[in-house]
This record gives sequence, C-alpha cells and structure tokens, in this order.
Amino acid sequence: MTGDTICVGAIAGAFGVAGEARIKSFCADPEAIADYAPLTLEDGRELTLKLGRPIKGGYAARLGGVSTREQAEALRGQRLYAPRDRLPSLPDDEFYHADLIGLAVADTGGQVLGRIRAIHDHGAGDLLEVAGPGIRDSVMLPFTRAAVPTVDLAAGRVIADPPAGIFPQHDGDHDADEGADEGTGAADE
Repeated sequence: MTGDTICVGAIAGAFGVAGEARIKSFCADPEAIADYAPLTLEDGRELTLKLGRPIKGGYAARLGGVSTREQAEALRGQRLYAPRDRLPSLPDDEFYHADLIGLAVADTGGQVLGRIRAIHDHGAGDLLEVAGPGIRDSVMLPFTRAAVPTVDLAAGRVIADPPAGIFPQHDGDHDADEGADEGTGAADE
C-alpha cells in the first residue's frame, strides 16, 4: 500500500458458517476500525465492514461482498487499510507505526545505527526493532523520551541516546571509561 493509507487491522479468517469474518483491529480503540470503513485490501479491493460482537482475538464482522464461510476464509491474512485522512490527527508526541517504520536511527553524534524495522508493544511500552549494518540480530530500542529524544519525520530519522549495551558496535567508544565497572551490575543512572 502507499503512504496515503495506514494498516488498521487484518482478517484472521472465517467465523461461523454464515460468512462472518474474524477481524483483528490494530486501532488504539479496537472498535474504531468500523469508523474508517470502507477499508481497502492489499490488492486494492474495497470492503465495507460492520462489526458484530467481540470474540476471542478480535471481532466477528460482516464484510461487503462476503456471504459464505469459504469467501471469508479466502481472505485470511489480508491486511485492512484506511486512508490517512480518515484517521484522527495525533498529538505532537504520538506517531502512527507506519510513519516510523523505515526511518533511520542515528545516535546523538549523527552516526547512523540502523533503520526501524518494526514496532513492538509487549505491555511495558513500545520497542523499536532496529536493523542495519553491523547488527547481527535486530536490536530492541525502548521508545521512550530518554532513549529516543527526537523523532524528525521530515528528515526521515530518529535520534537515539541508547542505553549502554543495546548497540554493541556503538559501545566501543565507552569501553575504556567503563571497563572498571564492567560486570559489576552498577548503573550510572
């Protein structure tokens, strides 16, 4: 999809035998997904959506043009997109995940550390998954004001002040200063 649309949910498969689908909402208010209909599939088809009752893992929903279980099941895994202009505007310190994915991550000295691959939330706050040259596995950077003081969408980057140890190739500058404390568990905060 293009930058003019935001992924707001996905079809998880059929629900029941009457053509309803199981919908996962990615919206902050899960029921708000219905407010953005009609929604667009990845292949460009538009679907109307009428939410039914909450069910385990999402909502039962009626989709326009889907009247059988087989039709609903055929849509399993399809992402649902809404035009950006239908979504609410956000405060200055909040961002749509789609706007962050792909941004460069630079340290406070301007050294590029990688790019944001994904955003995860495991309950304790958002984590930016960063991948790039010199990073063997992706790195999980806490998306807090302390660790990411600047998000510059216009420049296509975020400035990070990562905690020690998150970017191993980046900590080389600090090894001489912190070598005496290494392994003690002492924190400078």
